[in-house]
Amino acid sequence: MSKAAPAKKPVATAPPPGCTLDINDPQVQKAAIRIQASYRGHRSRKELREKGPPRVLEPLKDVVLIEGSAAKLTCRISAFPDPFIRWSKDGKELRDGPKYRYVFEDPDVVALVVRDGELADLGQYSINVTNPFGQCSDSARILVEVPAKIQKGPDNTKARRGATVTLTAEILGEPAPDVGWTKDGVDIEEDDRVFFEIGTTTTVLTIRRATPQDSGKYEVYVENCLGMDQSFARVDVA
Repeated sequence: MSKAAPAKKPVATAPPPGCTLDINDPQVQKAAIRIQASYRGHRSRKELREKGPPRVLEPLKDVVLIEGSAAKLTCRISAFPDPFIRWSKDGKELRDGPKYRYVFEDPDVVALVVRDGELADLGQYSINVTNPFGQCSDSARILVEVPAKIQKGPDNTKARRGATVTLTAEILGEPAPDVGWTKDGVDIEEDDRVFFEIGTTTTVLTIRRATPQDSGKYEVYVENCLGMDQSFARVDVA
Protein backbone atom coordinates (compact mmCIF):
# COMPACT_ATOMS: atom_id res chain seq x y z
CA MET A 1 0.00 0.00 0.00
CA SER A 2 1.48 3.27 -1.03
CA LYS A 3 1.18 6.46 0.92
CA ALA A 4 -1.05 9.24 -0.27
CA ALA A 5 0.75 12.20 -1.70
CA PRO A 6 0.74 15.20 0.65
CA ALA A 7 -1.97 17.74 -0.20
CA LYS A 8 -0.79 20.84 -1.91
CA LYS A 9 -1.46 24.10 -0.15
CA PRO A 10 -3.59 26.51 -2.18
CA VAL A 11 -1.72 29.38 -3.59
CA ALA A 12 -3.31 32.76 -2.87
CA THR A 13 -3.90 34.80 -5.99
CA ALA A 14 -4.45 38.49 -6.20
CA PRO A 15 -7.99 39.62 -7.18
CA PRO A 16 -8.42 41.15 -10.62
CA PRO A 17 -7.79 44.86 -10.87
CA GLY A 18 -10.77 46.99 -9.74
CA CYS A 19 -12.32 44.25 -7.57
CA THR A 20 -11.05 45.37 -4.18
CA LEU A 21 -12.47 47.88 -1.72
CA ASP A 22 -10.45 49.95 0.64
CA ILE A 23 -12.63 50.52 3.72
CA ASN A 24 -10.49 53.49 4.59
CA ASP A 25 -11.29 55.12 1.25
CA PRO A 26 -13.46 58.23 1.96
CA GLN A 27 -15.66 57.51 -1.07
CA VAL A 28 -16.31 53.94 0.15
CA GLN A 29 -17.20 55.23 3.60
CA LYS A 30 -19.64 57.82 2.15
CA ALA A 31 -21.33 55.13 0.01
CA ALA A 32 -21.74 52.91 3.06
CA ILE A 33 -23.35 55.77 4.99
CA ARG A 34 -25.80 56.43 2.13
CA ILE A 35 -26.77 52.72 1.99
CA GLN A 36 -27.37 52.60 5.73
CA ALA A 37 -29.46 55.79 5.62
CA SER A 38 -31.51 54.45 2.70
CA TYR A 39 -32.19 51.21 4.59
CA ARG A 40 -33.22 53.07 7.71
CA GLY A 41 -35.56 55.27 5.65
CA HIS A 42 -37.11 52.22 3.97
CA ARG A 43 -37.58 50.53 7.34
CA SER A 44 -39.14 53.68 8.81
CA ARG A 45 -41.58 54.02 5.89
CA LYS A 46 -42.53 50.38 6.20
CA GLU A 47 -43.16 50.72 9.92
CA LEU A 48 -45.32 53.81 9.32
CA ARG A 49 -47.38 51.97 6.73
CA GLU A 50 -47.89 49.07 9.10
CA LYS A 51 -49.23 51.35 11.81
CA GLY A 52 -51.50 53.62 9.77
CA PRO A 53 -54.91 53.21 8.15
CA PRO A 54 -55.20 53.13 4.34
CA ARG A 55 -54.79 56.43 2.51
CA VAL A 56 -55.54 57.54 -1.04
CA LEU A 57 -52.35 58.87 -2.62
CA GLU A 58 -53.70 59.50 -6.14
CA PRO A 59 -57.50 59.71 -6.42
CA LEU A 60 -59.73 58.21 -9.07
CA LYS A 61 -60.44 60.31 -12.15
CA ASP A 62 -63.52 60.41 -14.36
CA VAL A 63 -63.08 58.42 -17.57
CA VAL A 64 -64.97 58.23 -20.85
CA LEU A 65 -66.06 54.80 -22.07
CA ILE A 66 -66.84 54.30 -25.76
CA GLU A 67 -69.54 51.72 -26.47
CA GLY A 68 -67.99 48.30 -27.11
CA SER A 69 -64.61 49.18 -25.61
CA ALA A 70 -63.15 48.97 -22.10
CA ALA A 71 -62.40 51.59 -19.45
CA LYS A 72 -60.07 51.50 -16.44
CA LEU A 73 -60.37 53.36 -13.16
CA THR A 74 -57.01 53.57 -11.37
CA CYS A 75 -56.23 54.57 -7.79
CA ARG A 76 -52.91 54.72 -5.91
CA ILE A 77 -53.20 53.89 -2.24
CA SER A 78 -51.00 53.40 0.81
CA ALA A 79 -52.03 50.40 2.88
CA PHE A 80 -50.13 47.80 4.90
CA PRO A 81 -50.83 45.02 5.72
CA ASP A 82 -52.58 44.09 2.50
CA PRO A 83 -56.04 45.68 2.49
CA PHE A 84 -59.44 44.38 1.44
CA ILE A 85 -60.61 46.11 -1.76
CA ARG A 86 -64.25 46.55 -2.71
CA TRP A 87 -65.55 48.29 -5.84
CA SER A 88 -69.14 49.44 -6.29
CA LYS A 89 -71.31 51.22 -8.86
CA ASP A 90 -74.06 53.55 -7.67
CA GLY A 91 -73.85 51.88 -4.26
CA LYS A 92 -74.05 48.29 -5.53
CA GLU A 93 -71.01 46.04 -5.06
CA LEU A 94 -69.30 44.79 -8.23
CA ARG A 95 -68.05 41.21 -8.31
CA ASP A 96 -64.76 40.36 -9.95
CA GLY A 97 -65.60 38.49 -13.16
CA PRO A 98 -65.83 38.73 -16.96
CA LYS A 99 -67.56 42.14 -16.92
CA TYR A 100 -65.61 43.76 -14.08
CA ARG A 101 -61.98 42.90 -13.39
CA TYR A 102 -60.14 43.80 -10.19
CA VAL A 103 -56.54 44.62 -11.15
CA PHE A 104 -53.55 44.94 -8.79
CA GLU A 105 -50.74 46.51 -10.80
CA ASP A 106 -48.23 46.86 -7.95
CA PRO A 107 -48.48 47.02 -4.13
CA ASP A 108 -49.81 50.59 -4.25
CA VAL A 109 -51.92 50.67 -7.42
CA VAL A 110 -55.36 49.11 -7.77
CA ALA A 111 -57.71 49.39 -10.72
CA LEU A 112 -61.12 48.36 -11.98
CA VAL A 113 -61.51 47.41 -15.65
CA VAL A 114 -65.02 47.64 -17.13
CA ARG A 115 -65.32 45.58 -20.29
CA ASP A 116 -67.75 45.59 -23.24
CA GLY A 117 -68.87 49.15 -22.64
CA GLU A 118 -72.57 50.00 -22.95
CA LEU A 119 -74.83 52.85 -21.94
CA ALA A 120 -75.81 50.99 -18.76
CA ASP A 121 -72.22 51.39 -17.51
CA LEU A 122 -72.80 55.13 -17.02
CA GLY A 123 -72.62 55.95 -13.31
CA GLN A 124 -70.67 56.66 -10.13
CA TYR A 125 -67.96 54.13 -9.23
CA SER A 126 -66.42 53.89 -5.76
CA ILE A 127 -63.49 52.08 -4.19
CA ASN A 128 -63.41 51.14 -0.51
CA VAL A 129 -60.08 50.12 1.04
CA THR A 130 -60.03 48.47 4.47
CA ASN A 131 -57.29 47.10 6.72
CA PRO A 132 -57.13 46.41 10.51
CA PHE A 133 -56.28 50.07 11.19
CA GLY A 134 -59.12 51.74 9.30
CA GLN A 135 -60.55 52.41 5.87
CA CYS A 136 -60.63 55.00 3.08
CA SER A 137 -62.68 55.48 -0.07
CA ASP A 138 -62.85 57.48 -3.26
CA SER A 139 -65.23 57.88 -6.21
CA ALA A 140 -65.31 58.87 -9.88
CA ARG A 141 -67.71 58.69 -12.80
CA ILE A 142 -67.62 56.65 -15.97
CA LEU A 143 -69.11 58.68 -18.79
CA VAL A 144 -70.36 56.56 -21.67
CA GLU A 145 -70.39 57.71 -25.28
CA VAL A 146 -72.60 55.82 -27.74
CA PRO A 147 -72.92 56.57 -31.47
CA ALA A 148 -76.44 57.62 -32.45
CA LYS A 149 -78.43 54.65 -33.67
CA ILE A 150 -81.97 53.48 -34.36
CA GLN A 151 -82.63 50.34 -32.37
CA LYS A 152 -85.92 49.64 -34.14
CA GLY A 153 -87.31 51.60 -37.07
CA PRO A 154 -90.93 52.53 -37.80
CA ASP A 155 -93.26 49.98 -39.40
CA ASN A 156 -94.92 50.35 -42.79
CA THR A 157 -98.47 51.54 -42.22
CA LYS A 158 -101.77 51.52 -44.10
CA ALA A 159 -104.58 53.79 -42.90
CA ARG A 160 -107.99 55.10 -43.92
CA ARG A 161 -108.68 58.73 -44.74
CA GLY A 162 -109.29 60.71 -41.54
CA ALA A 163 -107.49 58.29 -39.24
CA THR A 164 -104.55 59.13 -36.98
CA VAL A 165 -101.24 57.59 -38.07
CA THR A 166 -98.29 57.15 -35.72
CA LEU A 167 -94.79 56.05 -36.66
CA THR A 168 -92.52 55.06 -33.76
CA ALA A 169 -88.75 54.51 -33.71
CA GLU A 170 -86.58 53.33 -30.83
CA ILE A 171 -83.42 55.44 -30.62
CA LEU A 172 -80.18 55.42 -28.68
CA GLY A 173 -77.15 57.67 -28.33
CA GLU A 174 -74.92 59.46 -25.84
CA PRO A 175 -74.59 62.41 -26.12
CA ALA A 176 -78.34 62.55 -26.83
CA PRO A 177 -78.73 62.64 -30.62
CA ASP A 178 -80.49 65.19 -32.78
CA VAL A 179 -83.64 63.68 -34.31
CA GLY A 180 -85.51 64.58 -37.48
CA TRP A 181 -88.22 63.23 -39.78
CA THR A 182 -88.65 63.68 -43.54
CA LYS A 183 -91.33 62.79 -46.09
CA ASP A 184 -90.15 61.91 -49.59
CA GLY A 185 -86.77 63.45 -48.77
CA VAL A 186 -88.12 66.80 -47.49
CA ASP A 187 -87.93 67.82 -43.82
CA ILE A 188 -91.33 67.75 -42.18
CA GLU A 189 -92.58 71.15 -41.08
CA GLU A 190 -94.58 70.57 -37.91
CA ASP A 191 -98.04 71.99 -37.26
CA ASP A 192 -101.02 70.96 -35.14
CA ARG A 193 -101.83 68.11 -37.58
CA VAL A 194 -98.36 66.66 -38.33
CA PHE A 195 -95.73 66.73 -35.60
CA PHE A 196 -93.17 64.53 -33.86
CA GLU A 197 -92.07 64.06 -30.28
CA ILE A 198 -88.63 63.03 -28.98
CA GLY A 199 -88.27 61.03 -25.79
CA THR A 200 -85.27 59.47 -24.05
CA THR A 201 -85.45 56.22 -26.04
CA THR A 202 -88.16 56.82 -28.67
CA THR A 203 -89.40 59.32 -31.22
CA VAL A 204 -92.98 59.32 -32.50
CA LEU A 205 -94.34 60.99 -35.65
CA THR A 206 -98.08 61.70 -35.52
CA ILE A 207 -100.31 62.47 -38.53
CA ARG A 208 -103.84 63.51 -37.59
CA ARG A 209 -106.80 63.44 -39.99
CA ALA A 210 -104.70 61.60 -42.57
CA THR A 211 -105.35 62.26 -46.26
CA PRO A 212 -104.10 60.51 -49.42
CA GLN A 213 -101.58 63.33 -49.76
CA ASP A 214 -99.92 62.02 -46.60
CA SER A 215 -98.98 58.82 -48.42
CA GLY A 216 -95.27 58.46 -49.10
CA LYS A 217 -91.87 57.39 -47.87
CA TYR A 218 -91.02 58.59 -44.35
CA GLU A 219 -87.54 58.69 -42.92
CA VAL A 220 -86.36 59.14 -39.35
CA TYR A 221 -82.72 60.04 -38.73
CA VAL A 222 -80.57 60.46 -35.63
CA GLU A 223 -77.12 62.03 -35.32
CA ASN A 224 -74.59 62.90 -32.65
CA CYS A 225 -70.84 63.63 -32.61
CA LEU A 226 -70.04 59.90 -32.84
CA GLY A 227 -72.23 58.85 -35.73
CA MET A 228 -75.62 58.83 -37.43
CA ASP A 229 -78.33 56.36 -38.42
CA GLN A 230 -81.60 56.35 -40.36
CA SER A 231 -84.62 54.19 -41.03
CA PHE A 232 -87.54 54.29 -43.49
CA ALA A 233 -91.22 53.35 -43.52
CA ARG A 234 -94.00 53.54 -46.09
CA VAL A 235 -97.36 55.14 -45.30
CA ASP A 236 -100.39 54.53 -47.53
CA VAL A 237 -103.64 56.38 -46.90
CA ALA A 238 -106.76 55.41 -48.89
